[in-house]
Amino acid sequence: MIRSFYAYYKPYKKLFFLDFFCAVLLALLELVFPVAVNQVIDRLLPGKDWSIIMLASAGLLLFYVINTITHYIVTYWGHMLGIKIETDIRQELFEHIQRQSFHFFDNNKTGHMISRLTTDLFDIGETAHHGPEDIFIALMSLFGAFFLMVTINWKLACITFVLVPILGTFIIVFNMKMTRATDQIYQDIASFNANVENAVGGIRVVQAFSNENYERKKQFRENNKLYQKAKLFSYKIMATSVTTNYFFMRLITLFTLISGSWFVIHGELSSGQFVAFLLLANIFVQPIEKFNAIIELYPKGIAGFKRFMNLKSQAPEIVDKEDAIDVDSVKGRIDYCDVSFGYEGKKQVLKHINLHIHAGETVAFVGPTGAGKTTLCSLLPRFYDVTGGRITIDGIDIQDFKLSSLRRHIGLVQQDVFLFSGTLRENVAYGKLDATDEDIWHVLRLAQLEDTVATMPNSLDTVIGERGVKLSGGQKQRLSIARMFLKDPSILILDEATSALDTETEVAIQKSLELLSKGRTTLIIAHRLATIKNADRIVVVTQDGISEQGAHDQLLDQDGVYRRLYESQFSLTM
Repeated sequence: MIRSFYAYYKPYKKLFFLDFFCAVLLALLELVFPVAVNQVIDRLLPGKDWSIIMLASAGLLLFYVINTITHYIVTYWGHMLGIKIETDIRQELFEHIQRQSFHFFDNNKTGHMISRLTTDLFDIGETAHHGPEDIFIALMSLFGAFFLMVTINWKLACITFVLVPILGTFIIVFNMKMTRATDQIYQDIASFNANVENAVGGIRVVQAFSNENYERKKQFRENNKLYQKAKLFSYKIMATSVTTNYFFMRLITLFTLISGSWFVIHGELSSGQFVAFLLLANIFVQPIEKFNAIIELYPKGIAGFKRFMNLKSQAPEIVDKEDAIDVDSVKGRIDYCDVSFGYEGKKQVLKHINLHIHAGETVAFVGPTGAGKTTLCSLLPRFYDVTGGRITIDGIDIQDFKLSSLRRHIGLVQQDVFLFSGTLRENVAYGKLDATDEDIWHVLRLAQLEDTVATMPNSLDTVIGERGVKLSGGQKQRLSIARMFLKDPSILILDEATSALDTETEVAIQKSLELLSKGRTTLIIAHRLATIKNADRIVVVTQDGISEQGAHDQLLDQDGVYRRLYESQFSLTM
């Protein structure tokens, strides 16, 4: 894990070495100061030469200027290094999440993913900045100060050092406890975010069922209390660590004061050496204070990076083959050859499906809920991969396509419409990012949405709210259809695409869809059979697979599943 973390320093080697060099220089200059004080007291003061004292003071001033500059570099440029690494890790994680299959998102909550991208990575930048330099400089300062103390008086140095191993043991123990506590905090934050995302995102359902008290008391309060408990536990560890370290560090200073005074009284230590020793003792305990800060900071960065690595270790299930090809255009012939599929090893939804769709043909899928109609169409753009058999487009196995190439040729309008929280223009243009306003107005016209948008206060720049909350169900559906028109794919998948529309608008859009589907392969999933009567072929999907297929009139004459479905819907409308 440490080796993986340090790999992120590679793009910023120069910045790292600048920060590291200045940090080391800063620590060395701190060690020089007590030695300089020793020389001033023991050598310059007895001589009473004011000019030499002023010259030495000028040297110290230069020393402070250099120290100030290096301190600025370490503070600003060092944090820049940490932020750049944090940004790279966050970008890499986001791209990794984007590559995941639908299986991954079926099993992970949105709030958890947001937490991984935000909270988990907050302290990684600080850890990246302070990580190697703090440990190295703390050890260098510790042993450097000890070495100088030995050169002054080795007996006093040994007395001062005797408490360090005990303090080191406490630091290691507290660090391990803090890492576990921080990992628990991140888990609780993820659950907390997931519950908030559910409660806020579903506020209309919450209020419709008058369940505000339940969300406030049962859901939010319980998760809030768990988070509070985890935080308090971590602060308890931190407080114990800080107070323990404080006590031992003051003991070191006290031992130095008492022992040094004894050595001065017995003539084994000069006044200048005693003052220098006291200053060195303060420098000696600074690394210990730094280790104490590490206990607070490092576990957060380490826990966040561990969770990052755990997520990174979940390789995407659906990826490009090494020799995958980029296909510029397709005619649209689709073949399902002995296709089987089941979700995560569960009971198979599709068993040995064989279906051949001609280029430019409009095929409608009907059947009872749960029979696998949507699954059958979701396999085509490889949202899931088949567990048996294969699917081809124009004779090419879809697994031989590059994913970006495959999905570029397929347009999808789903029953559950998702719109982004920006403007109308941004949502329509998502189908073709470089679309002009003229292109957007053209597809809005095809989707029977032109007049509606024209009457809105800000026209194309109207903000539609989160998930298009400011639009009606029919407007949202038409907007998603306009987005698909703009993409202009060779293969269309319409999953209950007109289910939220009123009858008049549905008829108008059906005409537009018929125009668009000419010369294109179109797959339609529908429960309302009246909308697919004009399909070239209707495929009836049941739990046992494809039970019937043919034109509307042919299937009615067969007295099978389709006829029973049609008659039951027709009787309901009577």
